[in-house]
This record gives sequence, C-alpha cells and structure tokens, in this order.
Amino acid sequence: MNLGLQGKKVLVTGGSYGIGRAIALGLSEEGCDVAICSRQSLPLEKTVQELKSKGCRSLGIQGDVTQDAIPDQVIGAIVDAWGTIDILINNVGGGGGRVEGSIEELGEEPWLHTYSLNAMAAIKFTMKAIPLMRNQHWGRVVTIASIQGREGTGRPWYAVSKSAEITLMKTLARNPDLVRDGLTFNSIAPGTIFTEGNDWGRFKEENPDKFHSVIQEKCPMGRPGRPDEVAAVVGFVCSESASFMNGACLVVDGGESRCI
Repeated sequence: MNLGLQGKKVLVTGGSYGIGRAIALGLSEEGCDVAICSRQSLPLEKTVQELKSKGCRSLGIQGDVTQDAIPDQVIGAIVDAWGTIDILINNVGGGGGRVEGSIEELGEEPWLHTYSLNAMAAIKFTMKAIPLMRNQHWGRVVTIASIQGREGTGRPWYAVSKSAEITLMKTLARNPDLVRDGLTFNSIAPGTIFTEGNDWGRFKEENPDKFHSVIQEKCPMGRPGRPDEVAAVVGFVCSESASFMNGACLVVDGGESRCI
C-alpha cells in the first residue's frame, strides 16, 4: 500500500530503540527522510546507520528532552538540514517503573520527572513543529501514549502523564484554526509491547517462567505485541488515506485493555 509519504520530513523523538526505532524504520521504507533524537549516543548512531543503509536520508540528534533547550536544538538542526518538518512522532517517554515506598510517601520527583519526560516533551516538540506545518498547510502529529492513559490503570504518575498526552492531541484536534490549515493530531495507545531491554525484556530475562505466566493471563492473544505492529498503525495515521482521522486515540493492544 502506497501511503503517499515519499519525501516527507519526519522527526521521531526517542527514536533509537523499541517502538520509536520501529516507527523510524517503517517510515523510512515509505520514502520519508527520518530524523531521530535520543539521550544515548550509541543506540542513536546505530539506528541512524541502519536507516542510512536502507537508503534513507537520516539525522541523529543527541539530547535529553527534559532539558529546556533540547526541543529548540533538535527542531533547529532538522530545519537547517531539510527546511521543515512534515511529521512529528512524539514517542519519547517512560517513567512507568517501580518506585519504592507507599504512594503518599513518594514526594513530587516521580510525578514531575515522568510528566516532563512524557507530556511536557510532547507539548514542547508539538508547539515547535506547528508553525512549520502551518507554513506548508500540511502536517501530522502522532503521540505514542498508552492504554494506561485511557483506563487510569497502572502506576498513577505514568498514567497521568499518558492521559495528558491523549488529551493534548484531542484538544489540538478540536481547534479549527489548526486543522483547517491541514494539520491532524492523533494518539496511539499501545498495550504490552515486548522489546529486548525494556521492562518486559528484562522481566523475561530475569524470570522467564513468571513472564510467560503473566503474559498468558494479561494478553488475550497469548503474546505481547511487537514494535513493528505499532509502527504499522503509525504509518497509516500519517498517510493521505487517514486525512479525515483527527483527534483519535487508536488502541494497539491485542484486546488487553478493558474499556470500550
């Protein structure tokens, strides 16, 4: 299926591993020029080289997105190289891991850090990308949220930040001034996605029997999802075929979530 994305300029935040890497690779196969940013240099360089080996024009920009100057630096580097951004994938995030102690004893740090890494990063990059997209009367913003942000399950500091991301996309999608200028705003809510090195990957390595038991109970399909299965949905949402899809939150979870 031709998604009509040939030559589009893409930024995938947190694009060096997992879902972000799969999205970057998927969009490169559609003929996009793909920039990725990541905090860690080695995975960043490896993924950029992988993209280039497939004939993709690619940029890698290192930086911690929780730092105020980084969104400006990343967007500036892409504009200097390519002139604009057509598609923004707000993928960077995390902070859903365990925190010791009872919730009322946590203090502010886990809440603030997780919100900064997820929702605030999405807000900052989106606000920087919107003027570029409006100048060309076309743009796609897709934010990778979580089913926990839809259902209010899991660790609350993480669920709050992911719910905010979904709300951000929905609110912007309801703004006629933006969407009548050719922009769309959507979110993707993955369920359990297995990647070597993420929490699920570490769980499997540390206790494979328990991992298998939890997956069988948690996932109706009897397996976790793969990053490329999320990436395939992202590609469609960015495409011309999805031009009337705006403000949606698409669940990619194999039936795991409970809400309708």
